[in-house]
Amino acid sequence: MTVPNIALNNQVSIPAIGFGVYQSAPEDTVDAVGAALETGYRHIDTAAAYLNEREVGKAIRRSGIDRSEVFIETKVWITDYGYDATLHAFDKGAGKLGVEQIDLLILHQALPGEFDLTIGAYKALETLLADGKVRAIGVSNFMPSHVENLLAATSIVPAINQIEVHPYFRQSELLTVNSDHGIVSQAWSPIGGITFYRDGSHGSTLDDPVLGKIGVDHGKTPAQVMLRWHIQQGRQVIPKSVTPERIAENFDVFDFELAPEELSAIDALDTGVRGGPEPEVITRETFGLDIPEA
Repeated sequence: MTVPNIALNNQVSIPAIGFGVYQSAPEDTVDAVGAALETGYRHIDTAAAYLNEREVGKAIRRSGIDRSEVFIETKVWITDYGYDATLHAFDKGAGKLGVEQIDLLILHQALPGEFDLTIGAYKALETLLADGKVRAIGVSNFMPSHVENLLAATSIVPAINQIEVHPYFRQSELLTVNSDHGIVSQAWSPIGGITFYRDGSHGSTLDDPVLGKIGVDHGKTPAQVMLRWHIQQGRQVIPKSVTPERIAENFDVFDFELAPEELSAIDALDTGVRGGPEPEVITRETFGLDIPEA
């Protein structure tokens, strides 16, 4: 199956669908990434804070697929922010991954209370890009004000903003801000993997009747419908799983198309309820994590 690519703002291309390893235990990561690569995924998203970069690199080498064919993305954690610390964070990440060049390196959070460190970290990414050590740079969980403040203090527009997006939490304003600046929105938790409470009841996107009916109409699962919704609206997606059958299911989303009214019906499911932590409360004191050396 041929996966379409999305052109980033520096003309580097990223597959429209990638494979995420958030909360994948190191002992499960090698097999999960191996299954994803065998299925056809060619983009793997990891992070220093996931503590499984080493296993991602091992799985890619074990696959026998040429390094040039696999797009590797990882993230710098907030305890490695600041210009010099972030330059060293690249060395740690590349060392664990076993690569000389990282395709996409992004900042994991905005760190609003110490934004000077965020700026220093991003300027380090700019240096790494200029030196050819990374092919593209970006951010994650940056809200509109964070994006604007970053752009005012740096030279290179992020290629990616990886954010929580799914039918129950669309973040329409942020999607528009990203688009207006030529930043690709990359959806984490794209099928609403975090459990939500809607109208006082316990519910999941996977059980939503609207998504279920659309799925039945197309012979697809609710998860496949959600991934297709993202892709048709121009977002890059990184679903995660450690189950080979689910990994394959999530990849099988390029043989159908949602109608405009179906896309609108999914948009209307937005509750405004965030599943992940509020970006404004991220601090090194409360979310501190020492990232091991390579």
